[in-house]
Amino acid sequence: MSLTILIPTRNEQSIIGKTIENITKSKIKELNYEIIIINDFSKDNTSKIVNKIKKKNKRIKLFKNTQPGLGSAIKVGVKKSIKEYVCIYMADQSDSVADLIKYYKYVKKNNLDAVFGSRFISGSKVKGYPLKKLIFNRIFNNMCKIFFLNNYNDYTNAFKIYRKEILISFFPIVSENFNVFLELPLKTVSRNFNFKIIPISWTNRTKGKSKFIIKELTSKYFFTFFYCWLERILLKK
Repeated sequence: MSLTILIPTRNEQSIIGKTIENITKSKIKELNYEIIIINDFSKDNTSKIVNKIKKKNKRIKLFKNTQPGLGSAIKVGVKKSIKEYVCIYMADQSDSVADLIKYYKYVKKNNLDAVFGSRFISGSKVKGYPLKKLIFNRIFNNMCKIFFLNNYNDYTNAFKIYRKEILISFFPIVSENFNVFLELPLKTVSRNFNFKIIPISWTNRTKGKSKFIIKELTSKYFFTFFYCWLERILLKK
Protein backbone atom coordinates (compact mmCIF):
# COMPACT_ATOMS: atom_id res chain seq x y z
CA MET A 1 0.00 0.00 0.00
CA SER A 2 1.14 3.56 -0.71
CA LEU A 3 -0.12 6.93 0.47
CA THR A 4 -0.26 10.54 -0.69
CA ILE A 5 -0.63 13.07 2.10
CA LEU A 6 -2.40 15.95 0.38
CA ILE A 7 -2.07 19.35 2.05
CA PRO A 8 -3.90 22.30 0.44
CA THR A 9 -2.46 25.54 1.75
CA ARG A 10 -2.98 29.27 1.42
CA ASN A 11 -1.02 31.90 3.35
CA GLU A 12 0.30 29.48 5.98
CA GLN A 13 3.89 30.72 6.27
CA SER A 14 3.70 30.77 10.06
CA ILE A 15 2.85 27.07 10.36
CA ILE A 16 3.43 25.06 7.18
CA GLY A 17 7.06 24.27 8.01
CA LYS A 18 6.15 22.82 11.39
CA THR A 19 3.24 20.89 9.89
CA ILE A 20 5.54 19.15 7.40
CA GLU A 21 8.17 18.54 10.08
CA ASN A 22 5.63 16.91 12.40
CA ILE A 23 4.74 14.44 9.64
CA THR A 24 8.23 13.63 8.36
CA LYS A 25 9.70 13.10 11.83
CA SER A 26 6.91 10.74 12.91
CA LYS A 27 6.72 6.96 12.46
CA ILE A 28 5.22 7.56 9.02
CA LYS A 29 8.78 7.74 7.68
CA GLU A 30 8.71 3.94 7.81
CA LEU A 31 5.81 3.82 5.33
CA ASN A 32 5.50 4.25 1.56
CA TYR A 33 4.28 7.83 1.24
CA GLU A 34 4.65 11.19 -0.45
CA ILE A 35 3.56 14.65 0.66
CA ILE A 36 1.91 16.88 -1.93
CA ILE A 37 1.47 20.54 -1.06
CA ILE A 38 -0.95 22.49 -3.23
CA ASN A 39 -0.25 26.21 -3.02
CA ASP A 40 -3.68 27.83 -3.35
CA PHE A 41 -2.57 31.29 -4.53
CA SER A 42 -0.72 32.23 -1.34
CA LYS A 43 0.39 35.85 -1.10
CA ASP A 44 2.98 35.25 1.61
CA ASN A 45 6.14 33.12 1.80
CA THR A 46 4.37 29.74 1.99
CA SER A 47 5.74 28.59 -1.37
CA LYS A 48 9.28 29.73 -0.57
CA ILE A 49 9.27 27.84 2.75
CA VAL A 50 8.01 24.61 1.15
CA ASN A 51 10.54 24.87 -1.69
CA LYS A 52 13.34 25.13 0.84
CA ILE A 53 12.12 22.07 2.74
CA LYS A 54 11.54 19.88 -0.32
CA LYS A 55 15.14 20.34 -1.47
CA LYS A 56 16.11 18.19 1.53
CA ASN A 57 13.30 15.64 1.18
CA LYS A 58 12.39 14.10 -2.18
CA ARG A 59 9.09 12.82 -0.80
CA ILE A 60 7.77 16.38 -0.64
CA LYS A 61 6.28 17.90 -3.79
CA LEU A 62 4.85 21.37 -4.37
CA PHE A 63 2.32 22.31 -7.05
CA LYS A 64 0.39 25.48 -7.84
CA ASN A 65 -3.37 25.40 -7.86
CA THR A 66 -4.91 26.04 -11.26
CA GLN A 67 -7.72 28.25 -9.96
CA PRO A 68 -8.46 29.61 -6.48
CA GLY A 69 -10.34 27.36 -4.08
CA LEU A 70 -10.08 24.16 -2.09
CA GLY A 71 -12.13 22.20 -4.61
CA SER A 72 -9.59 22.88 -7.32
CA ALA A 73 -6.70 22.27 -4.92
CA ILE A 74 -8.00 18.82 -4.06
CA LYS A 75 -8.55 17.99 -7.73
CA VAL A 76 -5.01 19.05 -8.66
CA GLY A 77 -3.55 17.10 -5.75
CA VAL A 78 -5.40 13.91 -6.64
CA LYS A 79 -4.28 14.16 -10.25
CA LYS A 80 -0.66 14.68 -9.22
CA SER A 81 -0.71 11.80 -6.74
CA ILE A 82 1.21 8.66 -7.71
CA LYS A 83 0.10 6.59 -4.71
CA GLU A 84 -2.80 4.21 -4.11
CA TYR A 85 -4.50 6.18 -1.32
CA VAL A 86 -4.91 9.89 -0.65
CA CYS A 87 -5.27 11.41 2.80
CA ILE A 88 -6.38 15.03 3.02
CA TYR A 89 -4.44 16.69 5.83
CA MET A 90 -4.92 20.30 6.91
CA ALA A 91 -1.97 22.71 7.02
CA ASP A 92 -3.00 24.26 10.35
CA GLN A 93 -1.93 21.27 12.51
CA SER A 94 -5.51 20.62 13.61
CA ASP A 95 -5.15 16.99 12.51
CA SER A 96 -3.16 14.35 14.40
CA VAL A 97 -0.16 12.60 12.86
CA ALA A 98 -0.93 9.61 15.08
CA ASP A 99 -4.39 9.44 13.51
CA LEU A 100 -2.82 9.70 10.05
CA ILE A 101 -0.73 6.61 10.76
CA LYS A 102 -3.82 4.90 12.20
CA TYR A 103 -5.70 5.65 8.96
CA TYR A 104 -2.90 4.10 6.92
CA LYS A 105 -2.74 0.91 8.98
CA TYR A 106 -6.51 0.58 9.24
CA VAL A 107 -7.22 0.92 5.53
CA LYS A 108 -4.33 -1.42 4.67
CA LYS A 109 -5.50 -4.13 7.05
CA ASN A 110 -9.15 -3.98 5.97
CA ASN A 111 -8.74 -3.17 2.25
CA LEU A 112 -11.23 -0.30 2.44
CA ASP A 113 -12.17 2.41 -0.05
CA ALA A 114 -12.10 5.03 2.70
CA VAL A 115 -11.77 5.67 6.41
CA PHE A 116 -13.73 8.53 7.95
CA GLY A 117 -12.55 10.00 11.22
CA SER A 118 -15.10 11.46 13.62
CA ARG A 119 -14.36 14.06 16.27
CA PHE A 120 -17.69 13.39 17.97
CA ILE A 121 -17.82 9.73 18.95
CA SER A 122 -16.50 7.73 21.88
CA GLY A 123 -12.70 7.79 21.90
CA SER A 124 -12.35 11.09 20.04
CA LYS A 125 -10.70 14.21 21.49
CA VAL A 126 -11.46 17.82 20.56
CA LYS A 127 -9.56 20.84 21.86
CA GLY A 128 -10.45 24.50 21.37
CA TYR A 129 -13.38 24.11 18.97
CA PRO A 130 -15.09 27.55 18.61
CA LEU A 131 -18.61 27.41 20.09
CA LYS A 132 -20.43 29.07 17.17
CA LYS A 133 -18.72 26.80 14.68
CA LEU A 134 -19.45 23.77 16.88
CA ILE A 135 -23.18 24.51 17.00
CA PHE A 136 -23.36 24.91 13.23
CA ASN A 137 -21.31 21.74 12.81
CA ARG A 138 -23.55 19.57 15.01
CA ILE A 139 -26.80 20.78 13.47
CA PHE A 140 -25.64 20.41 9.89
CA ASN A 141 -23.86 17.08 10.30
CA ASN A 142 -26.82 15.51 12.06
CA MET A 143 -29.04 16.70 9.22
CA CYS A 144 -26.70 14.92 6.79
CA LYS A 145 -26.83 11.83 8.97
CA ILE A 146 -30.65 11.76 8.81
CA PHE A 147 -31.06 12.52 5.12
CA PHE A 148 -28.35 10.11 3.98
CA LEU A 149 -29.46 7.35 6.36
CA ASN A 150 -26.00 6.80 7.78
CA ASN A 151 -24.43 6.68 11.26
CA TYR A 152 -21.57 8.99 10.36
CA ASN A 153 -21.73 12.34 12.18
CA ASP A 154 -18.69 14.34 10.98
CA TYR A 155 -19.07 14.71 7.22
CA THR A 156 -17.63 18.24 7.12
CA ASN A 157 -14.30 17.25 8.63
CA ALA A 158 -11.60 17.43 5.96
CA PHE A 159 -9.27 14.82 7.47
CA LYS A 160 -10.13 11.53 5.75
CA ILE A 161 -8.41 8.89 3.64
CA TYR A 162 -9.68 7.61 0.29
CA ARG A 163 -8.61 5.18 -2.37
CA LYS A 164 -7.35 7.41 -5.18
CA GLU A 165 -9.46 5.75 -7.86
CA ILE A 166 -12.73 6.54 -6.08
CA LEU A 167 -11.74 10.19 -5.74
CA ILE A 168 -11.16 10.31 -9.48
CA SER A 169 -14.60 8.77 -10.00
CA PHE A 170 -16.08 11.77 -8.15
CA PHE A 171 -14.84 14.21 -10.81
CA PRO A 172 -15.99 16.75 -11.70
CA ILE A 173 -15.85 18.20 -8.20
CA VAL A 174 -18.56 20.85 -7.97
CA SER A 175 -17.62 22.42 -4.61
CA GLU A 176 -15.23 25.35 -4.65
CA ASN A 177 -14.47 25.93 -0.98
CA PHE A 178 -14.57 24.06 2.35
CA ASN A 179 -17.76 22.40 1.13
CA VAL A 180 -15.58 20.08 -0.96
CA PHE A 181 -14.93 18.22 2.28
CA LEU A 182 -18.67 17.55 2.48
CA GLU A 183 -19.01 16.52 -1.16
CA LEU A 184 -16.41 13.75 -1.03
CA PRO A 185 -17.84 11.70 1.88
CA LEU A 186 -21.45 12.22 0.72
CA LYS A 187 -20.53 10.80 -2.69
CA THR A 188 -18.74 7.92 -0.96
CA VAL A 189 -21.92 7.07 0.94
CA SER A 190 -24.29 7.58 -2.01
CA ARG A 191 -22.25 5.39 -4.32
CA ASN A 192 -21.95 2.59 -1.76
CA PHE A 193 -18.19 2.51 -1.42
CA ASN A 194 -16.72 0.50 1.45
CA PHE A 195 -15.68 2.66 4.42
CA LYS A 196 -15.29 2.55 8.19
CA ILE A 197 -15.65 5.20 10.92
CA ILE A 198 -13.05 5.64 13.65
CA PRO A 199 -12.51 8.21 16.43
CA ILE A 200 -9.88 10.91 15.88
CA SER A 201 -8.45 13.95 17.64
CA TRP A 202 -8.71 17.58 16.60
CA THR A 203 -6.93 20.69 17.96
CA ASN A 204 -7.74 24.26 17.00
CA ARG A 205 -4.94 26.15 15.28
CA THR A 206 -2.58 28.23 17.42
CA LYS A 207 -0.90 30.13 14.58
CA GLY A 208 -2.15 31.83 11.45
CA LYS A 209 -5.71 32.78 10.59
CA SER A 210 -8.59 30.41 9.89
CA LYS A 211 -10.09 30.68 6.41
CA PHE A 212 -13.40 29.19 7.53
CA ILE A 213 -16.10 31.89 7.69
CA ILE A 214 -19.57 30.56 8.51
CA LYS A 215 -21.55 33.45 6.99
CA GLU A 216 -19.77 33.09 3.66
CA LEU A 217 -19.89 29.28 3.55
CA THR A 218 -23.42 28.41 4.75
CA SER A 219 -25.00 28.69 1.31
CA LYS A 220 -22.14 26.70 -0.25
CA TYR A 221 -22.64 23.85 2.20
CA PHE A 222 -26.36 23.71 1.50
CA PHE A 223 -25.70 23.74 -2.25
CA THR A 224 -23.38 20.74 -1.90
CA PHE A 225 -25.81 18.98 0.41
CA PHE A 226 -28.74 19.24 -2.02
CA TYR A 227 -26.55 18.42 -5.02
CA CYS A 228 -25.37 15.18 -3.40
CA TRP A 229 -28.84 14.37 -2.07
CA LEU A 230 -30.28 14.72 -5.58
CA GLU A 231 -27.50 12.51 -6.92
CA ARG A 232 -28.35 9.91 -4.28
CA ILE A 233 -32.01 9.91 -5.36
CA LEU A 234 -31.11 9.62 -9.06
CA LEU A 235 -28.68 6.77 -8.38
CA LYS A 236 -31.49 4.78 -6.80
CA LYS A 237 -33.65 5.03 -9.93
